Amino acid sequence: KQWYQRRVRGFNFIFNMIFTYRYCRMLEEGSFRGRTADFIMMFLFGGVIMTIIACFVNMVFLGQAFTIMLVYVWSKRNRNVRMNFFGMLNFNADYLPWVLFGFSLLLDNSVLVDLMGITVGHIYYYLEDVLPRIQGGVKVLRTPRLLKLMFDEASEEYDVVADETAAAPQPGGYNWGEGPQQPQQPAQEGEGEE
Repeated sequence: KQWYQRRVRGFNFIFNMIFTYRYCRMLEEGSFRGRTADFIMMFLFGGVIMTIIACFVNMVFLGQAFTIMLVYVWSKRNRNVRMNFFGMLNFNADYLPWVLFGFSLLLDNSVLVDLMGITVGHIYYYLEDVLPRIQGGVKVLRTPRLLKLMFDEASEEYDVVADETAAAPQPGGYNWGEGPQQPQQPAQEGEGEE
């Protein structure tokens, strides 16, 4: 029995590492592209909330719960992606956290860890993606300016080259819809005044 438990724990650890790498990468390259500070804010939010909950349920290792949180956020933002679980089960990505929950039950793992990850993922998803979009909703989670200064690239810099080319007339064609253009004569002093 001890041999079996060690093998299951080893498989569980490898499984969590693969899922953490995969879904972190897909979130970073997808919905958090160019928003590294917001990505770090999600990590901090999840870590703090899970640590607070862990104090009440006497849980020490939160890695699997964190993985499930990442999977939950990714699955909600990619609802219509078709998934295949070990070649046996086809479903939409929206159900992936619940499939993993069932897999934990099958492996006789603690489902409390998965439920914590799903709960924290749902809280983050609701505060970040749902609440601001409902009528009268507000954005509760705001990434601190310090994180944005440290991790995000400056997005509103003044680009002299782009500004000059936007104002310059573009060669090669007729200004359709504006009618014939008449060259304007500069007004001379004294003209037009009475």
